[in-house]
Formats: sequence, structure tokens, C-alpha cells
Amino acid sequence: MIHSALPALALLVATWAGTAPAQEYVETSGPLTDDVFYNAVACGAPPGGTCAKPMVRWDRKAPIRVSIRRMDPAYLGGKRLRAMAAVERAIQEINRAAAGVRLVEVARDATAEIDIYFPDIAMGEPIEGTGIDGVDGTPLGGASVRMLSHPETGAILRVVIIFSTTMEIRAYESAMLEEITQGLGLMTDIKNPYYDDKSIFSQDSNARTTLGTQDIMALTRHYQRDTIR
Repeated sequence: MIHSALPALALLVATWAGTAPAQEYVETSGPLTDDVFYNAVACGAPPGGTCAKPMVRWDRKAPIRVSIRRMDPAYLGGKRLRAMAAVERAIQEINRAAAGVRLVEVARDATAEIDIYFPDIAMGEPIEGTGIDGVDGTPLGGASVRMLSHPETGAILRVVIIFSTTMEIRAYESAMLEEITQGLGLMTDIKNPYYDDKSIFSQDSNARTTLGTQDIMALTRHYQRDTIR
């Protein structure tokens, strides 16, 4: 576990589409080339521009372990079953893409690199219980990704995904796929009506529950290329 004794680590934040004004996105229009799309989601670069944030990725040959670390009583019943199914489906979808990175779900008490929390906390209320400075005490969106990475190498060290009780159950599948994919280093959304039904990175839509063609391209490029194009 990464504790607050590591203040030099970089903390990156992404919040699920449409749930908080602090969400970072790149605004574009119409279909994008693969290069423009990748640079936007991987480092926040506008079309023809430079990166607005560092490139980060997992530097790990073994599968990245994912665990539902906390499930409060507020989620018991249908929410719990839907949440567990959403994690399983997201992992299957990402692994099916064969993009050069692989995930595996592990038990709650096992060591994991990506921890998922379902606390009894509504959107806008302060996060608590992760044990990470810069995360606990900050407002929660509908669902949020909080990532610790090495400031020099860009290696991702830990990812925490937190869902709020405000998140509608019907959105779990789309949100979970987006959050876990963002936890692989693609932390920026795209605000562009063309992508509302074509990409999980759409800022304004949760229409997709599978990876779009360019989503798979971006994930593959991120784990098979060292630099943006």
C-alpha cells in the first residue's frame, strides 16, 4: 500500500463524465485521426497541440490486480450485484482488446494495484477511508479515479476508484469500464458529440458499455509505444 510518507508522488484525478465541473477534457469536433485521439486521452493534448499532463502507464509485466476493496451496506442487494458484475465485465472487455496490458480480479483481502471503493458517500461529500493524502477529504464526484504515479518515470504505482451512492445503478457498467480504462493511464475525456456513442471517453455521454474502435487503438498504442505521435 502507498502511504502518505511518499509526498513526492504525483496525484492525478479524473471524475466520471457529467458528474463534476472539475472533470478534465479536451474539446474537439468531428471525427479525429488516431494520433489526435490518442494524444487527447493519453496526455490531454488539444488537436495540433502539446501534452497538458504527463504520460503515465503501468510498468508491470504481471497482470494488474483489481479488487473491490470496500462495499458499504448502502450497496447491498441489487446495487452490490450490479457493481460486482460491472467489474467483471470491464476486466473481460479490456482483456479481450489484447492491447498489451492484462487485468485480473482478486479477493478483497488480497494485494491489488487497482482498488475499487463503494463507500456510503454521496456525490460532493468528502472521500474517506483510502489512507491517501490528497484523496481523503476531497469531494467525490459520481465516480472518480485517483492515481499515484512516479513524477520522473511516469510509472503508475496505485489507482483508487471510488463510486458514490449518487451514481445510478444503470450507469455502473459504462462508468466502471471508463474508470478502469482511465486507471491504465488514459486519464482525459473528449468533449465532442461525434464520440457520444463511439467512445467510453465521451465527456457528455455514458452510452457505451464496450470499448470503441479508437478506444482500443489508444489503449494498444499506450502499451506498445513510448512516445506520442
